[in-house]
Amino acid sequence: MNRFPRLTRKTLKAGLAGLLAFSAPATLLAPAVPAAAQADRLDEAVAALRGIATLKADFLQRDRTGQQVRGEMTLKRPGKIRFEYEKAANMLIVSNGSSLYLVDYDVQQVERWPIKRSPLGALLDPSRDVKRYGKLIPTSDRNVMSVEVKDSERPEFGVITLIFVRKSSAPGGWELASWVALDAQNKRTTVILDNHRYGVAVADSAFSFDDPRRSSRRPR
Repeated sequence: MNRFPRLTRKTLKAGLAGLLAFSAPATLLAPAVPAAAQADRLDEAVAALRGIATLKADFLQRDRTGQQVRGEMTLKRPGKIRFEYEKAANMLIVSNGSSLYLVDYDVQQVERWPIKRSPLGALLDPSRDVKRYGKLIPTSDRNVMSVEVKDSERPEFGVITLIFVRKSSAPGGWELASWVALDAQNKRTTVILDNHRYGVAVADSAFSFDDPRRSSRRPR
């Protein structure tokens, strides 16, 4: 019997469209950022993301009610990502570079979104989303950078706020510590990363999945 909490399973599905409740505590007290500094900092954020060839990290995903689930994230350029949830969840989120899938093995269901319709587009295509739609959110800590990414003309695509901390060993000198996303239905989820491993070998097969639907069980 699957004992994974019903509410948490709903949180996972909300997490695909809105993979939030994290922000720097002193953000509201910080001064506005001049336009030139904004552009420079956004360049730094893009460099940090684009500098990742491959990445594995542990993650904690939590909704605003406190329900949470753990797992491992795998990222590979260009555009591939995988969220392997703990066994009790029996679900998978994976992108093959063009589409993002949520695979629910318990109910034998697969949901698909074009990457550009997900807030995760900013993570998978930083030069497009961060530079074009990004806005620096001021913080009082020079070692924390917060970038909000949204398309004001397409609110249905949601909002993602990327939180970086300064770290010399990370690509571009900034490490992606967490992100906060909000979908068009105001569903929020926090994803916090830990134990980052850069440059690990990752096969493209890591971004395929066994289709659980009765009519098709071949890998995608």
